[in-house]
Amino acid sequence: MTAAAPEAAIAPESAPTRRVAWASMVGTSLESFDFYVFAYFSAYFAGPAFFAPLGQFGGTMASFATIALAFVIRPIGAVIFGHMGDRLGRRTTLLWTVGIMGVATGLIGLLPTYAQAGWVGAWALVLLRIVQGLSLGGEWGGSILLAAESSSRVKRAFYASIPQLGSPVGSTLTAVVFLVMAFTLSPEDLAAWGWRVPFLLAFPLLLVSLYLRWSIDETPVFKGVVAQDRRDKVPFLSVFRNAPTAFLIAVGAALLGIGSYSLMNTYTMEYGATQLGYDYTQLMIATTIGALVQFVTIPLFGVWATRIGSAKVVMWGALGTLIITFPMYFLLQSASFGVLVGMMIIGGIMPTAAWAALGGLMNDLFPDHFRYSALSIAYAIAATLSGFVPLITLGLGEGTGYAWWHPGIVLAVLSVVTLVSAWLAARRPVVPELATDPESATVTA
Repeated sequence: MTAAAPEAAIAPESAPTRRVAWASMVGTSLESFDFYVFAYFSAYFAGPAFFAPLGQFGGTMASFATIALAFVIRPIGAVIFGHMGDRLGRRTTLLWTVGIMGVATGLIGLLPTYAQAGWVGAWALVLLRIVQGLSLGGEWGGSILLAAESSSRVKRAFYASIPQLGSPVGSTLTAVVFLVMAFTLSPEDLAAWGWRVPFLLAFPLLLVSLYLRWSIDETPVFKGVVAQDRRDKVPFLSVFRNAPTAFLIAVGAALLGIGSYSLMNTYTMEYGATQLGYDYTQLMIATTIGALVQFVTIPLFGVWATRIGSAKVVMWGALGTLIITFPMYFLLQSASFGVLVGMMIIGGIMPTAAWAALGGLMNDLFPDHFRYSALSIAYAIAATLSGFVPLITLGLGEGTGYAWWHPGIVLAVLSVVTLVSAWLAARRPVVPELATDPESATVTA
């Protein structure tokens, strides 16, 4: 017969749940590290290294376009790996995504520059960015589900926020690496070969990520889906057939969390150095300080989400960002290091709220049997749109003579879209889950 499991039988679940969450976070840290390495690289080194004949502006545009390319291809990866995640499992799929990303990133560090091989290096760079984009399409959704579906329904909003720590981990690690190189290498050595080091670090980081993900188990929720024979044959079609409104809400809710990072860590870095006169080292230090603050704020916002709901936390984060956007960019014009640090801290807290609670919001929108596809595709489309943020902002800056408010326009639009989407999500009931909840497990006697 089937009986409720005694408390002793389910108490040990807390330790595996935490281990799965941290293993998931380490994987997203590698993905974020790879993303930020290329973001910093594109802002300072990609143009001269691979697109030298295009000049400074043309090289910067080509570099930002290469960033956008990985985002454009991302939805295809989301469909592929979303299918795998809903059919084969979350853990198996994430082993593939992190492996592909780590290898592709490491290979960028081995590419020949334009001076060494003409356009060969640029074309290889484009190819590897496509590979990275495919991998990115399946990583985020799976990481969120790996952590969230291994916890109870009550604690799911908090555990869904843990993989979001991967972003500040990746950002901090990237900044520290570049800062160390900036202090130990001459500008000539940094431009000649030093930029390769962060990419090559992806190889040892990949081994750590693979080990951690190999050591954990599949989520109880997916096991329940398999046991109940509820897997869809074509999960991504189920997303659009069964949850089109939820899908649109998810895309809108994700825009600020992703787009603000593209704006702050790619465009604002280049804008601050070339237009406002900030020193490269100052920008890196300020970015690192802002990322360190997120180690505290992301878990706190995760706890808050368990109390008031993930959608409401995203909504308040978007509203707060909208309020501070224009004052923040106005103050940035002073070219003061203190103002820059304040911008990275204060200006980062509100978008971080929208980012920290995003996984919980999206998890609550979709049923478990096509959830991997739904999260991955929605996030990938939002990321694709966000991938054009540096290009759009650069074009807007060029067209307005780099007026102080031009980045604020972009950030305000992202905030409004996410605010409305989160408000709509908060009004929807949480989708019921049919698979077994790990904290209300049963044993068969």
